[in-house]
Amino acid sequence: MRISESCAKCLYDKQKNKTDNTAYLAEIKELLDNRKEQDTSPYMVYLFNQVHTKYFGKGADYKAVKKEYNDLVLGMEEDLRLEIEKANDPLAKALVMSRVGNYIDFGAMNHVDKATFRNLLCDTKMRKEDEAVYQSFLKECEKGTTFLLVCDNCGEIVLDKLLVEQIQKRFPKLKIYAMVRGKEVLNDATIEDAVYSGMASLADIVDNGGAIAGTIYDMIPEKSKMIMDKADVILAKGQGNYESMSGQGRHIFYTLLCKCDLFTDRFQVPMLTGVFVEERA
Repeated sequence: MRISESCAKCLYDKQKNKTDNTAYLAEIKELLDNRKEQDTSPYMVYLFNQVHTKYFGKGADYKAVKKEYNDLVLGMEEDLRLEIEKANDPLAKALVMSRVGNYIDFGAMNHVDKATFRNLLCDTKMRKEDEAVYQSFLKECEKGTTFLLVCDNCGEIVLDKLLVEQIQKRFPKLKIYAMVRGKEVLNDATIEDAVYSGMASLADIVDNGGAIAGTIYDMIPEKSKMIMDKADVILAKGQGNYESMSGQGRHIFYTLLCKCDLFTDRFQVPMLTGVFVEERA
């Protein structure tokens, strides 16, 4: 997904809000001014983080935050599972719940509020606008034998696990893989989170190869490329995965909360609205 001028300004302003170091900000501006057409926001932030390390050392440690939010959602897990099981369509309910988890994003959000997260979980009915995509998703799952879930954040991955449970129940022939980040970046889910959340007991875990809050095909390990290439169904979570994976000629389903003007404008929805979209090859 191409970086617009407004998006570039937002990326720069976020760095400017962190520091007034003129040399650092000059390098950030140079990276943005010289970006290639195919460069995405997750890739630019990946480059920014390298510059940040040069000037200031390692960035903020989110491990405590990640554990806090993983524990928060794990503490809700049994109640949420019961709610899913009681639904007329448990898979649809689990899909919307997993999307609500996309709120737990310390990169896109200026502030993550637990009360807001809980309130969002009070409305997990699938939107009418999602129904056609959902039916297409079911058809692809019915036909396929391999499924790749591209994960996003901590906490969210617990809800992703509940989604995987329902996919396995409805489509037992599907071999399920889950892709997480290869190294620590913001509060994004890594292999450690996949194990801690219980996702690793349900799906084969692979990673994107590095500390990048997205999925850039040329940067992921060969094993992950092979799995992505052979996957009959790909479901990617969150804005960063959408930005870095869309427009690449693949058949991908995306589900995310719109958490910035770029996405609310693109999908013509209010802030924090969930969308379910299908991009055909």
